[in-house]
Amino acid sequence: MDIVKQIESGRTSIGIEFGSTRIKAVMIGEDYSPIASGTHDWQNRLEDGIWTYTAEDITLGLQSAYKSLADSVKGKYGTDIRTVSAIGISAMMHGYLAFDKNDKLLVPFRTWRNTMTGEAAKALTEAFGFNIPQRWSIAHLYQAILNGESHVSEIAFFTTLAGYVHWQLTGEKVLGIGDASGMFPIDPQTRSYDSTMLEKFTQLVADKGFGWNIGGILPRIIPAGESAGKLTEAGARLLDPTGTLQSGITLCAPEGDAGTGMVATNSIAQRTGNVSAGTSIFAMAVLEKNLSKVHEEIDIVTTPCGDPVAMVHCNNCTTDLDAWVKMFDSALKAFGVEIPKSDIYGKLYDSALKAPADCGGLVSYNYFSGEHVTGFTEGRPMLIRTPESQFDVTTLMRSLIYSCMATLKIGMDILLGEEKVQLDKLLAHGGLFKAPIVAQRFLASALGVPVAVMESAGEGGAWGIALLAAFTAREDTSLELAQFLDTQVFSKFASTVMPPDEDDAQGFAKYMQTFKAALAAQKAAVEAIRP
Repeated sequence: MDIVKQIESGRTSIGIEFGSTRIKAVMIGEDYSPIASGTHDWQNRLEDGIWTYTAEDITLGLQSAYKSLADSVKGKYGTDIRTVSAIGISAMMHGYLAFDKNDKLLVPFRTWRNTMTGEAAKALTEAFGFNIPQRWSIAHLYQAILNGESHVSEIAFFTTLAGYVHWQLTGEKVLGIGDASGMFPIDPQTRSYDSTMLEKFTQLVADKGFGWNIGGILPRIIPAGESAGKLTEAGARLLDPTGTLQSGITLCAPEGDAGTGMVATNSIAQRTGNVSAGTSIFAMAVLEKNLSKVHEEIDIVTTPCGDPVAMVHCNNCTTDLDAWVKMFDSALKAFGVEIPKSDIYGKLYDSALKAPADCGGLVSYNYFSGEHVTGFTEGRPMLIRTPESQFDVTTLMRSLIYSCMATLKIGMDILLGEEKVQLDKLLAHGGLFKAPIVAQRFLASALGVPVAVMESAGEGGAWGIALLAAFTAREDTSLELAQFLDTQVFSKFASTVMPPDEDDAQGFAKYMQTFKAALAAQKAAVEAIRP
């Protein structure tokens, strides 16, 4: 009855996050625990060589995820969602959504998954003295300029997916600083776009005669905890076509999935870090000092508060693993055996613990798309073994799970080894860690850092953006985000910590030797096998 009262009096918050394969909506109550959730499955599509989602995909996905949440609330509590204290929108970082002065989308949405901006990324990294990865929004813009694309002269505004959805709901062209840091470099002192780099970019394109300047077409940055606008009447009808949801609700600044992952794991303080593992996998480490030099494998972004964070981002994680699990499921169904999805994953994950720690010579590549850490613009999922390799379900599963974190290991070796970044522990969340112990144990051993998984790990970034929404609606505005998370939220949640296992660590190291050596085979497959 208490939860019903919270819902009916609008004392809840909602977070909606657009992941690569799923849009998730989470409602949290006054104690910040999830009380209902909804989902919508979707997939990016490869059109004319570009990974994209259409505007219709985005709108229908938003409405479907919200309806799923509203139906869950109705089913569990017998009441409707009419208002809430705050709403937050989050999505995959980076990418490119460009609009003209009439708010018309100029080219199809180019997602973070595209690896077609190598020339621009290299040129900007050299010009800025700061690593600009291919998936960053500014790399997409500059590559379009280098390509001579006609739409560039018409740009009045460009943004990320989270910024776009927020704009449709509120009319505000803004971003949270964490998401903004994946569009253009941030000055940690001013908590705004780096003015020196803005000027360098202006000089790079000065001879083009564009009617815009880079500072004028980027979203305005809104700090965490400040209102980023109100749900308009049109926005309310867009989100909830039934007309039940009221307008006027406060929205927090839209954030990227990296920032919401930091919030969802309470890892925004120095010497903390997190790993988010789903369709992609990335690790974040909040820095105590600047890195000694520029590394193309490591991004520098920010927390939702604007503090510098080193980020190792890999495009590929669970897609290949999921494909194999679906294959096992289809085989079982062919024999008339129906097993719940969670049980299949649990049994297969657990079987991996029985396999040799080095996978017995079996190595797999989860490269569905390109992978900048290892220098690939395209990928070919592969499984490689010698005639002597051990080949059974247990070894295959261990290799598939190792593959999810192998490329991340390459980048993290630079951060933890060469740069000597110190981490007390990493907090892990996302789909890879829904099944207990196994992936957590392997990751701790791979990186040599204790890995914690919280009770709420499966809720991921949708819960994180719901927390940022609740933080915006907080009564005590003197609380900083770190204090809010420590004292109001995470004091209530338990976590399990898994230290590195020496045998697993040695086995993973041996696996990595084969993984790195056989990258030549992956390269040959990309060149020889064309879609």
